[in-house]
Amino acid sequence: MQLFRPSRLPPAADIERHTHRTPYATLVLAGSYEEAGDAGRFTARAGDVVLHGAFSAHRDRVGPSAAMVLDLPLAFDARAWPARMRVDDPDAIVRLAERDPAEAVTDLIAALEPAGATAEEELPDQLAAVLRGGGEVGIGAWAAACGRSREHVSRRFEALYGVSPAAYRADCRAKRAWRAIVASGDGLAGVAADTGYADQAHMTRAVTRLTGMAPHRWRMAMRAQAGGG
Repeated sequence: MQLFRPSRLPPAADIERHTHRTPYATLVLAGSYEEAGDAGRFTARAGDVVLHGAFSAHRDRVGPSAAMVLDLPLAFDARAWPARMRVDDPDAIVRLAERDPAEAVTDLIAALEPAGATAEEELPDQLAAVLRGGGEVGIGAWAAACGRSREHVSRRFEALYGVSPAAYRADCRAKRAWRAIVASGDGLAGVAADTGYADQAHMTRAVTRLTGMAPHRWRMAMRAQAGGG
C-alpha cells in the first residue's frame, strides 16, 4: 500500500502551468501559494484544501516562505470539484495518511467546509471567469469594453496563468466536453453543440488532444467500468 507524506514547496518557487491526468486534493499544512488555473486564481493557505479534477491544469507560485503540502488521490471520475475548501484539523488527516491513505481521503472529504473568498480581482481573472463560463465573447471586444487593448490583457493574462486566453478557453471547453461525454449518455453530436464546438469532429480532436483518448473510447471505458469489467 502506497503511503502519502507531506512535501515541501521551496520559497518563491514559480511552477509553470502543468496538467494532471488524475484527480487529487492538496492539503496545505504551512505557508501559502497562489494557484492560477481551471477555477481562476486564488491563494491557498494553511488549512485549505485545493481540489483538482481530472486533467486539471494550473500554474503555482509559492509565497516568501516554504509551503508544506500533502497531496492525496481522489477517485477518477468526471466530477467538477469546488476549487478550494478547508478542514479544521489538517494534522489528523496527515497522521491518517501515513497509516491508511484511503481512509484519509474519506475523512478529508467528510471534513470539507467552505473556505472564505480570496478570488483575485485583476482584469485577467475577470476574463478567466468569462472564458471558462463557455461564452463566445471575443477577447479583443472584451478587452476594449474594459478600456484596454487585446495585447495588454493577453500579456497580463499569460503572465499570471501561464497560457494565452485563447488556449485557456480551448482547454476549459475540452474539459467541459469530456465531463459531458463520460457522465451522460447524450449523443456526441449533441454534446459537441452544447459545449460550443462547430461539429463533432472538432470536439473529438480537442478531447483526444486533452485526454489521449477519443470520445467513443471514453464511452466504452465508462460502460466497462460501470459493468465491473
